[in-house]
Amino acid sequence: MKVLVFKHIACEHPGVFRQFFTESGIAWHAVELDAGEPIPDLSEYDALWVMGGPMDVWDTDTCPWLLPEKAAIRTWVQDLKKPYLGLCLGHQLLADALGGKCDVQVTPEIGILDVHLTEVAQADPLMQGLPAQMKCLQWHSVAVTQPPSGAALLASSPECTWQAMRVGEHAWGIQFHVELEDSTISEWSEVPAYAAVLDAVKGPGALKMMETDALKHMPQFKDNARLLFDNFFGAVG
Repeated sequence: MKVLVFKHIACEHPGVFRQFFTESGIAWHAVELDAGEPIPDLSEYDALWVMGGPMDVWDTDTCPWLLPEKAAIRTWVQDLKKPYLGLCLGHQLLADALGGKCDVQVTPEIGILDVHLTEVAQADPLMQGLPAQMKCLQWHSVAVTQPPSGAALLASSPECTWQAMRVGEHAWGIQFHVELEDSTISEWSEVPAYAAVLDAVKGPGALKMMETDALKHMPQFKDNARLLFDNFFGAVG
């Protein structure tokens, strides 16, 4: 098994999943698209993971590499029909690349917030074992508002209906962050775009409070990440 990872900023990497890749003997290769690294031959890989980033799916003027990335996602999911997992921006790119739509939210979601699994998720292979209601880290002001044709809704929150979805049999998108490590929030807070939204939405002192809240939930975050990792590779072979 060889996994291709699309990155859009250095600090948004697979996080705790890097440890799981090593422990499971699964090879993975990251491509830093925002740094100009080219998309490799897709035929050499068995699964595609697409991470988050501060840009939006429509920022093709300032991030022209989004266009070939979306084309690669369409090829991967629709033509090659290989396993896909998108997190945050990767979730939104899955929707956008396959004909869905993303829009700015009325209320951004930032913080440790509740996410609820749907009834459909009970039979979904990626979601097996996850709590029906769980605390998750959110850090986004754009959401999927129109899913791709045939998408199955797997998780929702009050401010964002499409928190998780499955497209076809082997493509999943998750809006909330499941890759967390102890240092994740402090690292992301150093990105100007993330810090600005955090200050605007949560106010002064929000970073420290969010770090404290996240550390309190970190054991559950990591347990959920492990479940998702095992479920994904169990489902796709």
